[in-house]
Amino acid sequence: MPHVNNIESQHNDPAFANIWQELKWRGLVHVSTDETELEKLLAGDPITYYCGFDPTAPSLHLGNLVQLLLMRRLQLAGHKPLGLVGGSTGLIGDPRPTAERTLNTKDTVAEWVGYLQGQVRRFLSFDGENPARMVNNLDWTAPLSAIDFLREIGKHFRVGTMLRKDAVASRLNSDEGISYTEFSYQILQGMDYLQLFRDYGCALQTGGSDQWGNLTSGTELIRKVEGKSVHALGTPLITNSDGTKFGKSEGNAIWLDPDMCSPYAFYQFWLNTADADVVDRLKVFTFLSRAEIEELGQAVAERPFAREGQKKLAFEVTSLVHGVDATEKVIAASAALFGNGDLTVLDEQTLEAATAELPSAKVGADGLGIIDLLVASGLSDSKSAARRTVGEGGAYVNNTKVSDPDAVVAQDDLLHGRYLLLRRGKKNLATIEVSA
Repeated sequence: MPHVNNIESQHNDPAFANIWQELKWRGLVHVSTDETELEKLLAGDPITYYCGFDPTAPSLHLGNLVQLLLMRRLQLAGHKPLGLVGGSTGLIGDPRPTAERTLNTKDTVAEWVGYLQGQVRRFLSFDGENPARMVNNLDWTAPLSAIDFLREIGKHFRVGTMLRKDAVASRLNSDEGISYTEFSYQILQGMDYLQLFRDYGCALQTGGSDQWGNLTSGTELIRKVEGKSVHALGTPLITNSDGTKFGKSEGNAIWLDPDMCSPYAFYQFWLNTADADVVDRLKVFTFLSRAEIEELGQAVAERPFAREGQKKLAFEVTSLVHGVDATEKVIAASAALFGNGDLTVLDEQTLEAATAELPSAKVGADGLGIIDLLVASGLSDSKSAARRTVGEGGAYVNNTKVSDPDAVVAQDDLLHGRYLLLRRGKKNLATIEVSA
């Protein structure tokens, strides 16, 4: 489901003739090599740049999405992207601040490489005058012997400098320590940049600012080996205005794979963005113009109850990741849950995702009386309370009001042959799954 055309149509903003200034306005520059030179470089002839993604999971997440959209912005400005999925670095894993990673099997990593390559491809164009390329660092590390690696690459790294890298330093000061395997990660990433410089003339690497030590390992290696200056750009780590970590939902990352985070849950994540964060999120995660974002910012300030910024943000990002059709299904599902749409038109996957967080119960086919259903679902504490709810006009099955306390739901009324949506009043929802 390539969404490149959606991105292309929204990018032309006359406010930004200079891609570097656009990146700065969008809050995407936290740290970089020589800023003046980088701005000149990006304003000149097309350059080749890259960003790497390690297959340490079967999907990319929101932190990776920042880099994917940054890559697309640079490509729209005329530059040539290399999407690197690390078949070799994924076998090791970038050092985490607290503990050693569990090493995955070679077969698992190879499988995940394929998944991630597919996700990266959705955000870049592989046609036209500046087509993207996919690369895998296993291609140049696998043939290299340990002796050659140490002689040709390792000799250019100084242990004292490596020890000062933030990720390494934090691990050295922890009870866990750090293995030689993970300690060597920055050498491998530096070698990636050198290889891409030699093969493609790559002159810029992007990544999160927490990767700065790894990014500069490559720029330094190229300077020492080739005597050339290349660049690195670190984007800020995105946090919420209240200081909490962005992109986490009850301790779980927000994944780009729909099987790991449904389009419905993904959309709801963005819809729940705090007012104070909306404008920043629109700048980083959408291709809306400066004028559109400023207008939405004004709407958030003047009419926060309308949640115009959140709705636009949720629609744009979900459309980029999952497609417009899936996003429209999600919006229809949200409306239908509260009686503003037709539940019967929702496909089973969307219905299940939309109701996943609701209270639920399973009943047999002979337990479909409205009173029993209200009690089984937990919407009513007792049968007498359920009767009061029905009598007061507050009971709904699949958005249809039930006025008869003796009513029994027909089999034909089951959604997808097995589901019912119950509602008490306007906002209290529950689902029933009917077993055969």
